Amino acid sequence: MDLQIQEVLLGLLGICFIIQMVYLLAYQNKLNAYNPLTELPEAVIPVSVVISARNEIENLTQNLPAILNQNYPDFEVIVVNDCSFDGSAQLLEELEAQYPRLKVVTVTETRKFKTGKKFALTMGIKAAKNDCLLFTDADCVPASDNWIAFMAANFANPETQIVLGYSPYYRKRGLLNSLIRFETIKTAINYLSAAMRGNAYMGVGRNLAYRKELFFSVKGFASHMHIMSGDDDLFVNQNATPANTVIELHQDSFIFSEPKTSFGAWGRQKRRHAGAGKLYKAKHKRMLATDAVSGLLFYLLFFSCLAAEPAMYIAVSLFIVRWLAQILVYKKQFTTLQGKDFIWYIPIADTLYYLYLNIFGLVGTLKKTNQWK
Repeated sequence: MDLQIQEVLLGLLGICFIIQMVYLLAYQNKLNAYNPLTELPEAVIPVSVVISARNEIENLTQNLPAILNQNYPDFEVIVVNDCSFDGSAQLLEELEAQYPRLKVVTVTETRKFKTGKKFALTMGIKAAKNDCLLFTDADCVPASDNWIAFMAANFANPETQIVLGYSPYYRKRGLLNSLIRFETIKTAINYLSAAMRGNAYMGVGRNLAYRKELFFSVKGFASHMHIMSGDDDLFVNQNATPANTVIELHQDSFIFSEPKTSFGAWGRQKRRHAGAGKLYKAKHKRMLATDAVSGLLFYLLFFSCLAAEPAMYIAVSLFIVRWLAQILVYKKQFTTLQGKDFIWYIPIADTLYYLYLNIFGLVGTLKKTNQWK
């Protein structure tokens, strides 16, 4: 390889290295300053848990009792039966008779009026009797019976309007599961650390809370009702401020989810989520795009520099420095976020992460999806 070409590649690699180190040390490292509560909160704030479910009879049978039996004195659970035809209606009717806390809202669909998750959630929110709303999905289960208690405790501060929780996926065998879990952890590190810096840009609907008053004051999902995704991240992106948003990371506050089991299903999910990114605030799109592109280019340039000397030695040195910095910053975070097993495999997982992050980011901006289930 020509020496001049090596210099150009090393120069570009150096720029990407600096950008990545800034994100790592100045942004993501902020999450290490978070200290969760050590004791169960005593504050009792009335809470309405809202779940939208379409053809989820198996998940509702398995997971809903864990939510209905939470260790919390004042809460209700609203399940929106969103046009289900799998027997969910009968199941929910039986559970409603068994659990006084359960309230079922039924949404029906016609040829002239097609519903979506945002419409179903809006119906659930309207039916909620409490101002503090806690959201999750039918395929999710709390890590403990104190999930509501830890999430709701954040509303003791009257300025708090949005609480960002965390929802890891179950650990299973296989490459797909590793990709899903690693991406979930990296995404969480990004949005949780951003919130701690007063720049919250998204949340995850599997474990998210906000006030009913806030929802109706901003006209709910009206500004992005025309797209299927975004009931969680777009709502947070448009309405979070440095003063009204906090995070909750006590282990008991986590919500676990079953991961996708096929690359096709996972791909469709990622395309749907990526499509909402087009409506993020400009500053957040720049922030996320800079991280994604610089991360991918760092690895591409690194591998390119391995083909020649002396560029190879400088490239390897930069790679090692970044890897050691990642271990230093991520060790506590990955342990907290249920990903301790990734610590020593970060270079491999991180390379794949930035590769498909850019692929799905590009595909998500070009392709539309017309359904959420």
